[in-house]
Parts: sequence; structure tokens; C-alpha cells
Amino acid sequence: MSATTTASRGQDGDVEPDGRHGRRLAFPDGFVWGAATAAYQIEGAAAEDGRGPSIWDCFSRVPGKVADGHTGDVACDHYHRYEEDVRLMAGLGLAAYRFSVAWPRVCPTGSGPVNARGLDFYDRLTDELLAHGIVPYPTLYHWDLPQALEDAGGWTSRDVAYRFADYAAAVHDRLGDRIRTWTTLNEPWVAAFLGYCSGVHAPGREDPAAAFRAAHHLLLGHGLAASALRTAGAAEIALTLNLAPVIGPDDAVAAVTRVDGLLNRQFLDPALRGHYPRDVLDIAERHGGLGHIRDGDLEIIHQPVELLGINYYNPSFVSSAPGEPANPAFPGSEGIRFDPPAGPTTAMDWPIDPAGLESLLLRLSRDYPEVGLLVTENGAAFDDVVRDGRVADAERVGYLDAHLRAAHAAISAGADLRGYLVWSLLDNFEWAYGYHKRFGIVYVDFATQRRIPKESALWYREVISRNGLSYGSQGDE
Repeated sequence: MSATTTASRGQDGDVEPDGRHGRRLAFPDGFVWGAATAAYQIEGAAAEDGRGPSIWDCFSRVPGKVADGHTGDVACDHYHRYEEDVRLMAGLGLAAYRFSVAWPRVCPTGSGPVNARGLDFYDRLTDELLAHGIVPYPTLYHWDLPQALEDAGGWTSRDVAYRFADYAAAVHDRLGDRIRTWTTLNEPWVAAFLGYCSGVHAPGREDPAAAFRAAHHLLLGHGLAASALRTAGAAEIALTLNLAPVIGPDDAVAAVTRVDGLLNRQFLDPALRGHYPRDVLDIAERHGGLGHIRDGDLEIIHQPVELLGINYYNPSFVSSAPGEPANPAFPGSEGIRFDPPAGPTTAMDWPIDPAGLESLLLRLSRDYPEVGLLVTENGAAFDDVVRDGRVADAERVGYLDAHLRAAHAAISAGADLRGYLVWSLLDNFEWAYGYHKRFGIVYVDFATQRRIPKESALWYREVISRNGLSYGSQGDE
């Protein structure tokens, strides 16, 4: 469906009869169901067909940075097995597949001549998806910056934003005749503040001033790329952010506001409103100044976008704690404690809080009503085990069911949510955790590359087939 048109509701409203399952919670007609992955996490073929090294290729080889020294050299071998994986998607009834394009596969040094063999892969993948009735949703940057650009300053260098726009135009030149919706960036907060401030992600720097510069240049790259894509004829532009409600007790209003600014408004307001929040600028000014923000930058960043991609996993819980040092990923958070979750958690120790998704969707629809919403990532890692050729991941089924019910409640309350893409299609390379955390609805035996759809995949197939959930609890389905 067109992302510029709000989906209509089912003929009989939110609750509809279903001959097989009794009543169901029906999603809007045309609601987009799909799954998501990222290039470095699944493709492998790290040195094939002219691909250059990325910051993750280099970071993962630094002792102690990634669990057990794992790398994405092979990952899920999707580069060679994409046809099998697309057949898997089709068998699950997916209508959409969000993948990322590897910048170093297309431009091995980040700029200069385009590597045709690298684009050939995405050409084949796009055609395979379309042949199976699956709409491709490419993301142009999912953290795999070409190492040559990092050597020249990385995202702290203004020039990288312009090189990103050149790369975006090159990908559109090859694929634009078949792709409608283009996402520029995935989670710039993670790229900037985990990559350049806390150092737990590539490139592994620990410099708050560098993180604020990187965040601004990522947004500048988004604006420049969005403009280049639009000029080339792209119909729809999207930006994907990791967003989270920030929750605290009544005496922590200032703490909640500050963290919300750093995590959410620092990216939402420039992209969708054309200005930075004053409280975020005050923090950035204390960490290296604001010289990197030039006249005209906000006009470039504030490009029209049709879709806001939302990666939701959990809220952030904070409280006031005078004397507490700043969290390494949140410069300016002195005097704030990031509280551990009190309830159930995933294998990542992330709290399970579906209500946070509902409140987030409603907030975004209220505060930024001009843009449509798409859940581009939502999912959970659990300790999956293969028994008798099956993976009975009841915890994941419960997690997804609860979050889809929250999404449905938000739609019923007026949120302009147009689709849901589960994270992730496949178990994969989970960044600093290596291959120890499994988010997939499809199990991957990394030794043999065998794929096994988990119970959650089969459950998701049923949800898609009836465009809704059973009216009762998950156990009733």
C-alpha cells in the first residue's frame, strides 16, 4: 500500500468474526506484515566480489570487543543463500522484507567508483523478492561504515555525510525502478553514542564530543541522501530511529526530560520539525561546543519523510540520583540513575513492556502527526533450543503477541501505524554479543547453515494469514 495513505480499518471494525478462531482483533486493511535483517548481521561473504572492509570487520577483530572473537565474515551466509531465504519468507506469508545495503559492498572505500558486482547482489535479491510477491524495503545505512571513511574521521567528519548521499544516489540508480520506499538511516543514536561515546559498538571510540558531532553528521547525511533520492524519483522516504518511552517516578521529571531529549528528541525534532531541542543543545555545547552545526544544516536535515520507522524493544527507567556519574552512552546524564527492570526480561536482560509500544505510538502520532508510522523492528532474544527438529519458543510467541496487541490498541486509539516488521527473520550476528543471542523467528545452525522455522514463525504465519490476532489471550489461538 502507499505509505502516504492511512490504511482503512476492517469492514466490521477492530473486532471481527473469524470462522476458525472465533472473534479476532483485526488490523487495518492493507496493514504491512514483514520481517527485518541487516547486512553485516546475515550476509557473510565479507571479502567477496570487491567488498571493502567496514568498521565492524575491523572492530570485531579487536580482542575483547565481540564475544569470543566472533565476526560477521560468514554470519548466515545469506549472500549465497538468499534464494533459499526468500522462499522461506514467502512460505511464511511475508508481504515485506526490510534489509540493509552494505555501503562497503557498493563503494568499497566509501567513495569513488561504484562496485558493480556489489550492486549485482542487491539487484538479484530485489528481483527474487518481487518474484515471490514480497515488497523490498531497503535501508541504506545499518552501521557498516566503510573503514576507509572511518580512517578519515568517520561520522565526526562532515564530508562523510556527502559521501553517504553519493552512495544513496548510486544505489537508487540501480534499484530505483523497482523500489518505492527508501530508508536512509537505522538508529543513528546507536551509531553515534554506542560507537563514538561508550565505545561498545564500532568504531569503538570513547569521546562525548565526537558522539554529538557524529549524531549531527548522521542527520545531515539523512537529509542529503533524502534530497538526492527524491531528486532521483524516489516515491517515499523513511528514517528509522530506536525510540523508547522514558519512565521515572514523580520526583524525576527533570531526569525523564533530559534522557528523553538525548535518546528521542535529539533525532525526532531536527528531522521532523527542523530544529534541535534547546536542552539537547545545552548538553552538546558543554561537550565540545556547537561549531559542527552550520547555517543551513537544519534546513537540509528537515526533509519531507513519509514514514518514521520505529525500532522498539523496551522503555528506559530512570530516577534522580544526585552524585551519580553520567551513563557512558548518555553524556550529560549526571545525577541520573538508569534503573534495572523490575519485571520479566529477555535473554538480553531487557524488560518486557508491551505497554511502552502503545504509549510510544500514541505519543508519536500526537506530537508528529505529519508522518506515518511503521514498526521496523520489534522482537526478543531467548535461549532457544532445538529438540526433535523443532524450536518451541513459547516465550517469543508470547512476547510478539503482547506487542502486537499493544500495537492494535494504539491503532484503535488513533495511531497511524501502517505495518509491523518483526526482528529478526534469522538468528544472526548480534553485534558485540556475537552469535550468543538469538532474535530470529527462524533458527540458524551456524555450523551447517540449516534453517529451522521456530514455533514463533509458524504462529506469525497464522497472524499474517488472518490479518489479526484471536480476541482472547495468546494461548487461545
